[in-house]
Amino acid sequence: MNMLDRFHATRSWSQEERAVLDQVQRMAGGVIAPNAEHVDATGEFPWSNVKAINELGLNTIFIPEEFGGMPTSYRLYLEIVSILSEACASTGIIYATNFHGMKPLIDFGSDEQRARLLPRIAEGGLGALAITEPTAGSDATGMKTSFRPDGDEIVVNGSKIFITNGDVADLYLVFGKWAEIDDPKAAISVLILEKGRPGFSIVGKEKKMGHNGSSTCALAFDNLRVPMDNLIGAPGDGLRILLASLNKSRPSVAAHARGIARAAFRDMIAYGNERVQSRRKILEFQGNQFTLADLAGELMLLETWLDYVAGLVDDGRADFGMEASLAKLRASDLAMKMATECVQFHGGYGYCRDYRAERLMRDAKITQIWEGTNQIHRQLIGRSFVEK
Repeated sequence: MNMLDRFHATRSWSQEERAVLDQVQRMAGGVIAPNAEHVDATGEFPWSNVKAINELGLNTIFIPEEFGGMPTSYRLYLEIVSILSEACASTGIIYATNFHGMKPLIDFGSDEQRARLLPRIAEGGLGALAITEPTAGSDATGMKTSFRPDGDEIVVNGSKIFITNGDVADLYLVFGKWAEIDDPKAAISVLILEKGRPGFSIVGKEKKMGHNGSSTCALAFDNLRVPMDNLIGAPGDGLRILLASLNKSRPSVAAHARGIARAAFRDMIAYGNERVQSRRKILEFQGNQFTLADLAGELMLLETWLDYVAGLVDDGRADFGMEASLAKLRASDLAMKMATECVQFHGGYGYCRDYRAERLMRDAKITQIWEGTNQIHRQLIGRSFVEK
C-alpha cells in the first residue's frame, strides 16, 4: 500500500458515512466515469449521471430533515464532491452547484420559503447560483441587475453570465441591487427565482475549454416578476448572505479541484507502472519519483487542510473565511499543477485523447478562476495580516 492509499485508509468515518461513501464510489465507477469521455466529447448534459446521483438521494445530504433531507456532515459532503469530480469534473460541479445555490436558502431563508422550495431539490431538482455579470466578476458589488418592489412582487431587470446549470436549473438564487437603496453595497439583495416565469430567458451557452458537460449560460431578466415572498431576508441583506455563503461554497470548489488532482495523480501512478522505456518502468526513473514524491506530499497536505476546514464548519464556527480561501487557492493550484504534470508524464499520449490526461488539464484550469480568482484569494489572505 502506497503512502496515499494508507492515508485514506486511516481517515475516520462513521459506519454510516462509510456505507454512503461505498455507494457513491460504486456509482461513480460504474456509471459516471464510463460516461465522462462521451460527455466531454459531445458536450451533452449528463442526465444519466444526474439520475444516478438522485437515485442515491445525494441532494438530501445538505438539506434539513424537516424539509425533505437526510443531513450529514459537511466533511462527508466534500468527500462526495471529490469522488464525483474525480470520475467526471462536469458532473462534480453540476452536483456541487446545487449546494452553492441552495445553501443560502437553507441558512438564511424563512421556514415558509424552505418548506415550499427545498423539497424540489431534495427530490432531485437542480439549483443554480446567479451572481456574476459582465461588470461584476470577483467584485460582486459591481453588479447592475436591479430589484424594484411593486406591491407584492419584485420586478427584476438585468443579466447574468457564466451561470453553471443555467439552462437546466429548477431554482435560481439571484443576487441584485434593491432599487430604493442608493449605496451600491447596502443595496445588494437576494431572491429565489423559480424556472418558467415570464421575462426570464437563456440568451447563450458558453463553448468552453473544459467541463463541457456542465452548462454555463448567460441569463436575461426583462421585467421579470418574482413574488415578494421569494426575497431572502430583507432588502440589503444580500452582501452579508453572499459573503457567508462563499465561505461554504469555496471549500466545495476546493473539493471539486481535489477530485481532479486525485484523478491526475492516480493516472500518473498507473501509467508510470505500465509504460516501459529502456527496459524500465518510467516510474523507476529517479526524476519521475521525485515528481511523484512532491505531488504526493502536496496532495496529502491538501487532504488534511480540507478535513480541517470541514471540521470548522461542522463545529459551527462562523469566522473561517481565510481558511476557506486558502483551501480554494491551494486545491485549485494543485489541480492545475497535477494535471499539467500528468500530461507531461504521459509524453505524447498526454497531449492526445487516448488518455484522459489532457481532459483533466482542461478541466483543472477553471478551478483557478471561478469562485474568486486565485489572485483575489492571495490578496484576501495577505491582507488579513495587515495590523489595523
